[in-house]
Amino acid sequence: MSPHATGPWPPGTQILWRYRENGGERFHICRPMTVVQDTEELLAAWLAPGTRCVKPVLADGTPVHHEPLATRYTRPRALARDEWYGMGVLKVARWGQPWSVWLWWEEDWRFAHWYVNLEEPRVRWSGGVDSRDHFLDIDVYRDRTWRWRDEDEFAQALEDGLMDAGQAARVREAGRAAVAVIEEWGSPFKDAWQDWRPDPRWPVPALPADWDRLPERLRA
Repeated sequence: MSPHATGPWPPGTQILWRYRENGGERFHICRPMTVVQDTEELLAAWLAPGTRCVKPVLADGTPVHHEPLATRYTRPRALARDEWYGMGVLKVARWGQPWSVWLWWEEDWRFAHWYVNLEEPRVRWSGGVDSRDHFLDIDVYRDRTWRWRDEDEFAQALEDGLMDAGQAARVREAGRAAVAVIEEWGSPFKDAWQDWRPDPRWPVPALPADWDRLPERLRA
C-alpha cells in the first residue's frame, strides 16, 4: 500500500509523531509536529521549540536518564508533559526505512549535527505516524565522521528483556545499513536540509487531550 493511502499532507499540516513503549502497546512519547515535506519517498516534519510533548518519567517524576542504567528500564514509570527545548528539531524519515534522521541547530541557526534514531519504520495514520524506538543511535558530524550512541542503553534493554536476541540483531543490521548510507554520504545528508528554515507563520502545534486515543492507524 502506498504511504499516502490517506493522501499526502501539505506543508504546514500539524501531525503527531508517536512512539509505543518497548515491551507493550501503550504510547509513551508524543510530539506534535508540522509537516515540511510529504512525498512517496519521505516525510520531513518540524518539532518547534516550546511544543508541549509527552514523555516517560519515573513514577516519582524523576527524569528517566537520572536513574542508574542498571534499573533504568525496570523502575515503574509514568507519563509527563513538558515543553520541547532548544532550537527545535527537523526529522527526516524515508518510508519503510528503520531509522529517522534528526537535524539539530544551536543558537542563531548554527548547524550542530545529524542524529540517526534507529526505530521501527513509521506507520502512517490519518493524524500522524507511529513507531517504536530501538535504543541504539548514531551521531553524524559535519566533517562526515560518525559514532555509535547509547550502546550501553541498547545492551541494558536487551538484558532487561525489552527486546529479544533476534530483534537486537535486526537493529544492529539496520544500524550497519545506516552507517553505509552515512559513509556514502547519501540522502538525507547530501540534501542540504541543514539550510532549511521553518516558515515563521507556522504556529506551535498543540498537544490534543486525546493524543493517545486518536483514530486507528493505517498500515503503509
